[in-house]
Amino acid sequence: MTERESMEFDVLVVGAGPAGLAAAIRLKQLSPEAAVCVVEKGSEVGAHILSGAVLEPRALDELLPDWRDDPPALATPAGEDSFMFLTATKAYKLPTPPQMNNHGNYVVSLGNVCRWLAEKAEALGVEIYPGFAASEAIVEEGVVKGVVAGVMGITREGEEGPNYQPGMELRARYTLFGEGCRGSLAKTLQERFNLREGVQPQTYALGIKELWEIPKERHTPGKVWHSVGWPLPTDTYGGSWLYMLGENLVSVGFVVGLDYPNTWLSPFDEMQRFKTHPEVRKILEGGKRIAYGARALSEGGFQSVPKLVFPGGVLIGDSAGFLNVPKIKGTHTAMKSGMLAAEAAAAALADEAAGPVLERYPELVRGSWLWEELSGVRNIRPGFAKWGFWGGMLNAALDTYVFRGKAPWTLPNHADHTATRPADQSPKIEYPRPDGKLTFDRLSSVFLSNTNHEEDQPAHLKLKDPAKWQPVNWETYRAPEARYCPAAVYEAVGADEGEPHLVINAQNCVHCKTCDIKDPSQNIDWCTPEGGGGPNYIGGM
Repeated sequence: MTERESMEFDVLVVGAGPAGLAAAIRLKQLSPEAAVCVVEKGSEVGAHILSGAVLEPRALDELLPDWRDDPPALATPAGEDSFMFLTATKAYKLPTPPQMNNHGNYVVSLGNVCRWLAEKAEALGVEIYPGFAASEAIVEEGVVKGVVAGVMGITREGEEGPNYQPGMELRARYTLFGEGCRGSLAKTLQERFNLREGVQPQTYALGIKELWEIPKERHTPGKVWHSVGWPLPTDTYGGSWLYMLGENLVSVGFVVGLDYPNTWLSPFDEMQRFKTHPEVRKILEGGKRIAYGARALSEGGFQSVPKLVFPGGVLIGDSAGFLNVPKIKGTHTAMKSGMLAAEAAAAALADEAAGPVLERYPELVRGSWLWEELSGVRNIRPGFAKWGFWGGMLNAALDTYVFRGKAPWTLPNHADHTATRPADQSPKIEYPRPDGKLTFDRLSSVFLSNTNHEEDQPAHLKLKDPAKWQPVNWETYRAPEARYCPAAVYEAVGADEGEPHLVINAQNCVHCKTCDIKDPSQNIDWCTPEGGGGPNYIGGM
């Protein structure tokens, strides 16, 4: 292999999401002379960012107190709140839980927020390299020293192709990993340094989002609408959102917990079916769908947060799992974790005696409002996994209004892939055909995500053991990956001829990471593709 060039920094941040950019900004505020670099696998900052999103500005107020004088594009003050229970034909308004009160919050495009934060970071002297996928952590003598990024042109056989670029070693005294949910390097680091020892398994959900333009007379800027119930069965956690922002834009989303048991369930098709509800149809009908995306999110919360520190680096943001599920928000907690990591790194830079393991960071987290907030809601999401929809709702009410987050117990989590039942124990679900106006198929949806991968690069989706697919995925579960993938990456073909096999259309991948999470035998491995590939979400997403 060609020898790589290297660059040296004081602090390297992997991932230009809210956590990573907040960390970079806070570092430069505290240590103006520090050399800080952010590396991002998307083609530009914000290209891979996907969220609802309603932003609670608590962390942003701490980081940039005057931000309202120069806000991000499409930031709309949150207005009317609605929390609905849906049946197939009716919608019943429920009391809005206190965690979901959005007074003082903002409906935003999180991609635009990140682009705006990147401008603030660069103005302080932070170097940001988009299109550089961090494919490997540099570990020397048991200490993380940075990452290898920007490798391109490796053939499927692992050799140097005609367009080979060796990438660069980006080295740093401290590396902050903020890759988002199920980050590929964070996953390997958790295994290498045993960071999950003594904590509950992380649990996840899949969020699917569409951006619509609707007629002006139906648009109420700042309207925030959530629902539970139909179309999901009572043994499946999930719900929806409708957020109105900007000029006639509506963020439409549907979330399904990945611990759903029925192997025939398709989160994508449940989302399409949700839009046919009379209350949703009357908002969207006559409008135009202009963007689509999907992303997994960490739902394990307080009891699933891993050890945050290892020699030479830390985990921040959704790589560590700081989402507040009952609040349906994680940007403010992700940013706060990045800011606290930056404070620990700045202290370490100022005093090498502080040690290379940044041990102050978890202490700062445990002493912050971030930890208190997650602790107070720790039993709500696991209650739905344990008791289903109605039992979960009762548990949530008791935990919120009676125990006020101080119950003397902590409910456990379980790994999502263990919940899937075999095909012969799961009732089949028949989904209606899309009409192309309100409901759509996967391929037309992926087109709107602007997803692209160079055709000659190695597939970044691999079966660890191809021999497992037929007896496990096909014969036992009837290829659930073809249903849970929201981008038509996986196809089971050849069954009619008696030779079922799996086709992986890796070029369709929107980097949601669901396959890496939900595969029944954990046989699918999501690896880092070449930089600049994947979705290119537009402003508004």
